[in-house]
Amino acid sequence: MRALASRRVRDAVLLPAISLVCGFAVAAVAVVLSGANPIDAFGALFQGAFTNRNALPETLVATIPYVFLGLAVAVGFRAGLFNIGAEGQFYLGAVFGVFVGFHLHGLPGVAHIPLAILAGMLGGFLWGAIPGILKARFGAHEVITTIMLNYVAYLLTDWLINNKGPLADVHASAPKTPYIDITAQIPILLTGTRLHVGLLLAIVAVPAVWFLLERTTVGFRIRVVGLNATAARASGISVAGTLVLVMGISGALSGLAGADEILGVSHFMPASFSIGYGFDAIAVALLARSNPWAIAPAAFLFGAMRSGAGFMQLETQVSSDLISIVQATVIIFVAAPLLVRWIFRLRETPSAPVSIAGAGGLAGGSPASAASAASAAPTTSLEDTGT
Repeated sequence: MRALASRRVRDAVLLPAISLVCGFAVAAVAVVLSGANPIDAFGALFQGAFTNRNALPETLVATIPYVFLGLAVAVGFRAGLFNIGAEGQFYLGAVFGVFVGFHLHGLPGVAHIPLAILAGMLGGFLWGAIPGILKARFGAHEVITTIMLNYVAYLLTDWLINNKGPLADVHASAPKTPYIDITAQIPILLTGTRLHVGLLLAIVAVPAVWFLLERTTVGFRIRVVGLNATAARASGISVAGTLVLVMGISGALSGLAGADEILGVSHFMPASFSIGYGFDAIAVALLARSNPWAIAPAAFLFGAMRSGAGFMQLETQVSSDLISIVQATVIIFVAAPLLVRWIFRLRETPSAPVSIAGAGGLAGGSPASAASAASAAPTTSLEDTGT
């Protein structure tokens, strides 16, 4: 058993690491084909992310939304749901957060900031719950509904801010909202940089989500539904209610990311302010294999690539889109662990022993027996792909 556990830990670290190396290897080939030197390109990427003036604080600033959004996507994965709508939920969280930020006046910071953050989480929760309800009530696939709701969120934000919409700053030359009150601005953590206290909130979010998933009855229901919805239903768990709740929680975390970006970085909302954070978060969650503890280093890696890409392009004329090649290749290899095992001749880790619930059935057994019985049953969950 100890050898089995050791091999599982090795696979949890080795497979993502190999996928990451393969991503950079493919990117290096693309750099060579473009006529540039990959060593120079990656060296400039490293400089832009870590060693230049204020590079590390900017990397951490880029990491913060990846942590929240990566956790959001990972929560959905644990329930067998593929939430591609994190980008739209990010927008709605920003809309709710900026509204509270500039609309309420006279509040002290200790009240204004939490209210704006909670408003952002509420906006994300409501937007995320919509595909959850459609999935639970009508069987509509969450991939389709979340993709479509992304476009609805973009256009809704555009209407609210453009053409003198309800949230538009009528005195501004470019479409945007008014600036939030200074009492709603998240304090700066490091003087002379944009690094703000939202970093501490992101650090706290990681163990909080882990505790929710691993140490609460809500998390137990989420994991059992993700392993096998039929077994969960047989054990008395409300599958429909769990699906709606999971999408709501995922949306709330995405909304938190959007509100944090407004309150901590920009302090106002332009018509289009996100550059793919929600979609990149899918790669973050996949690289972390839906493990909340692994989300933080995966988010830091993606934050570093985003932060350093601009300097790499400036120094070497290698397009910053090179980072997208790395991300796409990582997703391919993480989503296809059998391909990685075949290329690198890695042995497959055997499944853990399964104990079946007693005569009382799942309803009469313990939570542990319900979970083990659920894991023994066939499932089409994304867990099968390593998430």
